[in-house]
Amino acid sequence: MPSMKNVLGIIMGGGRGSRLYPLTKMRAKPAVPIAGKYRLIDIPLSNCINSGINKISVLTQFKSVSLHRHISRTFIFDVFSSGWVQIFAAEQRDASSGWYQGTADAVRKQLLEIESADAKNTLILAGDHLYRMEYDKLAEFHWDSGADITVAVKPVHRDQASRFGLVKVGTDQQIDDFVEKSTDPAVLKSFAVVEDNQRPYLGSMGIYMFNTDVLIEMLNEYDDTDFGGEVIPRAIGMKKVFAYMFDGYWEDIGTIRSFYDTNIALTQPDTPFSFTHPSDPIYTRARFLPGSYVENAIFNQVVLADGCKIFDSKISDSVIGLRSRISEGAEIQSSIIMGADYYEKKYSGNNLISDIRIGIGPGSQIEGAIIDKNVRMGKNVTIKPFPPGTEIDTDIWSVRDGIVVVPKRSVIPDGSYIGP
Repeated sequence: MPSMKNVLGIIMGGGRGSRLYPLTKMRAKPAVPIAGKYRLIDIPLSNCINSGINKISVLTQFKSVSLHRHISRTFIFDVFSSGWVQIFAAEQRDASSGWYQGTADAVRKQLLEIESADAKNTLILAGDHLYRMEYDKLAEFHWDSGADITVAVKPVHRDQASRFGLVKVGTDQQIDDFVEKSTDPAVLKSFAVVEDNQRPYLGSMGIYMFNTDVLIEMLNEYDDTDFGGEVIPRAIGMKKVFAYMFDGYWEDIGTIRSFYDTNIALTQPDTPFSFTHPSDPIYTRARFLPGSYVENAIFNQVVLADGCKIFDSKISDSVIGLRSRISEGAEIQSSIIMGADYYEKKYSGNNLISDIRIGIGPGSQIEGAIIDKNVRMGKNVTIKPFPPGTEIDTDIWSVRDGIVVVPKRSVIPDGSYIGP
């Protein structure tokens, strides 16, 4: 009988992540922090573990040191378990000396490792989506339908259709046609399921379950580099390709705007996604930090992580990350403060990186911004959002779609003003 023990999970570590820059200035996209204490890679890894998949490989390539470190310190299986999380980094070989050229090419370059896992099925996942899915239910659908390939799909709004690969399905949920991110009105009309529905399309979620022998066959016989744009469309008509319907929360954290909006939504009482789930938790690294210390501060709808020190400040509709230090008189609104990787030692003469401490300085006012880790912000700094659509780059801060982003390790001098 089919079993989740015979499913290999493969998570794509992503490329340059240019749409998330400057958050990806020093790290891979799946390593970007989210919700104060997690990283994006924690989502698919946790979904795999909760679904009974205990053989998982992460394919990495670009600025992957922090991603490797996080995975190796977090996802460790018992020595008596058959499970593992492996990292397949891009590497030069006799048969291939180039970087990964796309999702399918990345898997092709690791076929030897995939074959050695001896799994009957292979589940391909992205490393930068926020959702909770029971992959075991997807697998049961795959086995029951007799599929060679199953594509997870979700209803899509009209204004988002061009961002997705769209599918047409028959009455048995077998996929009849597939188009990747089309903007042609005639094509979009032909893929509409219901003409007057607000969500008339079925969009691919970038989640594919293959019979492993079919995956190996498709990648060996053709030079396709991408699953969504090439492998899946080619397989339709050649193989039995089915659509698995999913209508839960799912968000592609692909841009600064989507990253910002998703984090801020987590602070609201009616948040569409919760990290607290009794049976399907999201796992992350156990850091053994102390509880956060708060002195004379006013909070309203704040996600607060461990190990913070917050003094006499006002914070609303914001995410405050690990080891954040927020000084007296600071006001933070609708912002993401990622915190710090370490506690700073006391000042020691010429060994100072800066005379400004890591954290938010006294009297600073921050609104509509993303402050990355280890940022040193001086006294009385003011940050305000720009009009939507504004794009600016400077040496120490950037603006993406109107959102001010202060990259990791930046130093913002006393009295600075960033805003329109």
